[in-house]
Amino acid sequence: MNQQNIKTQSRNDSVIFAILICILTLVFFFQTSEQFLHWFVIPVTLCGILICIDAIEWFRGRLDIFSPIGVLGLLGFHFFFLAPLLHVGWDKWFDGITPPNDWRPWLGGMAILNFLGLLMYRFSREIYLKPAQGKLAQTVWIINKQHFAIVLSFALTLCGVLQLLVYKQYGGLAGYINAFADLESQAGVGQGWLLMICESFPIIAMMGFTIYARNKKYLQNWCVLLIVLIVFFGLKLLFGGLRGSRSNTVWALLWAVGMIHLWIRPINKKQIGLVLVFVFLFMFFYGFLKSGGIEGVEVAFQGQEARQEYIQEKGRTWDNVILGDLGRSDLHAFMLYRIMHPDTDYQLAWGRTYFAAFSILIPKPLWPLPEKPFNKSQEGTDLQYGMGSYAPEDFVSSKVYGLAGETMLNFGPFAIPFAFILLGIVVGYIERWFQTLSALDTRLLMLPMLVNFNFIILVGDLDNIIFFLVTVGAVPFLVLLLSSKKTIVNFRLG
Repeated sequence: MNQQNIKTQSRNDSVIFAILICILTLVFFFQTSEQFLHWFVIPVTLCGILICIDAIEWFRGRLDIFSPIGVLGLLGFHFFFLAPLLHVGWDKWFDGITPPNDWRPWLGGMAILNFLGLLMYRFSREIYLKPAQGKLAQTVWIINKQHFAIVLSFALTLCGVLQLLVYKQYGGLAGYINAFADLESQAGVGQGWLLMICESFPIIAMMGFTIYARNKKYLQNWCVLLIVLIVFFGLKLLFGGLRGSRSNTVWALLWAVGMIHLWIRPINKKQIGLVLVFVFLFMFFYGFLKSGGIEGVEVAFQGQEARQEYIQEKGRTWDNVILGDLGRSDLHAFMLYRIMHPDTDYQLAWGRTYFAAFSILIPKPLWPLPEKPFNKSQEGTDLQYGMGSYAPEDFVSSKVYGLAGETMLNFGPFAIPFAFILLGIVVGYIERWFQTLSALDTRLLMLPMLVNFNFIILVGDLDNIIFFLVTVGAVPFLVLLLSSKKTIVNFRLG
């Protein structure tokens, strides 16, 4: 049997495994409630099968631990398949709105659109995965250690000094935490570029350690690496994490783990599992800090009864973490319901939210017009509560709508499948980059961030995507750019 036949047979096996897993999962849910005896489970299951294929390939070792395709397959299995089923099973929906009489038809409608989108995602992804034929010249970035030492020292000093100035501005660490926990405060407004620079300290420091430890065996044992990750996590809390930036802290930790995997020594699935357990625990307990500042942290350590009371008051339950932070099923279903309702008064944005997203790159004093455009919150609020509901100072929905949701806000639900083409192009391009970069190429240190970026595209809005790329990736990329020498390597594919 030739290599192509073996690959095809292996992929067919993954399809069979995906079908079995989704059907067995569905059988389990059927045992829990009669609510699942509804047609919505059919398109939801089709979505699950389609995305689960990539997750199975990851588990079988046919994709790298940090493969963009594999990671999105794992997260997408929850996003497209488990989350809609859990919403129905737990009867858990976001509040503050007038809901449909039955959520299931709208979950099913979204699943149909998502299924078509996933087909387009796979098609566009495969186009960008195909290797070019013939002779190619690849540019390899090689670290210049002398330049790197200078750039690293300057960058860390600058970031550290700026962070101390930020703390001083808010009256110390406690004032900093409480200011950002207060939703009515203006903490951080107009400081985006400042925070972008100072909060890059932990990642830049981790890059420094990773490059230094590459050829130092005594720094590559797991005890040392665990200590390094603990120190990194502490630094990340001090540099941005304590202001309520939970997602940035999680993405940064996964980025650090990815740098170890790609540059120092491989990490296996069991170790990744332990990291994910820690991440879920962190996301839950960090909700106390995010919602209550120092007071919230004190409650977290007062015992189970005090924690439970606080959780119910603030809504930071486990199901909110699982369904709200890692899913958009109920939000998308409600948006579809509102847009398709015969009496809807919602007016499509026709790209306005995307224009507003790019405006965040320009500081307000440099904006040529009297006022900067409102972000997607304007359309999101009007869709959920009726046209004219949006009031910038009084009533604003802070929901994050995701790839499908923001597409609906702008162009309506039938444009959703086409939006997935962009996701496929990005994932395919990053996966091909992942597979072709030299093991010595310093750009490998940026790849874990780009893997996170793929999921941000799925669950975030364009302003979140731009913010993530600029605030998280810009400064570390600049450090590598200034510290690397470019070498042209000729090789042949095909």
